[in-house]
Amino acid sequence: MSAVVQFLYTLVLALWVGGISLFTFIVTPVIFRSLGRDIAGEVVGKLFPGYFLYTFLLSILALILFLVSQPSPSKSAHTWSLLLIALAIIINLFVSFKLHPEIKMIKQEIPSFETAQDSPIRKRFRQLHGVSATLNLILLADGVALLVLSTALKKQ
Repeated sequence: MSAVVQFLYTLVLALWVGGISLFTFIVTPVIFRSLGRDIAGEVVGKLFPGYFLYTFLLSILALILFLVSQPSPSKSAHTWSLLLIALAIIINLFVSFKLHPEIKMIKQEIPSFETAQDSPIRKRFRQLHGVSATLNLILLADGVALLVLSTALKKQ
């Protein structure tokens, strides 16, 4: 990889991992600790479209920079990197266009998150939220793995 492309690729991966980490482990918990559950859910819900766009654009940028860098296709780091970037793009598309709209629709049917804990719609929301949280952690691990693999790619 050329030095500039390698720097940009690493920067994109750092923004990817840092952005997900910041939103998941700092911003969201602070919002939920500071505000009531319903208001916190509204605030975080307003942030999600930008967050999803952010992670999607970074995964697309990572793919472009990776392809421009023309690493040796014979290296296993190359293959794994391509697979991980493709996985991230697929997850981002699924979350943005399928999962999040469904969660949003179900959330509108719940009058309050501070009551009615055992309703079927609330259980469905928890289920979908669990899938979303899991996919978010997979995207974080994906980005970390890509950073580790980028070290192997530098040695080509």
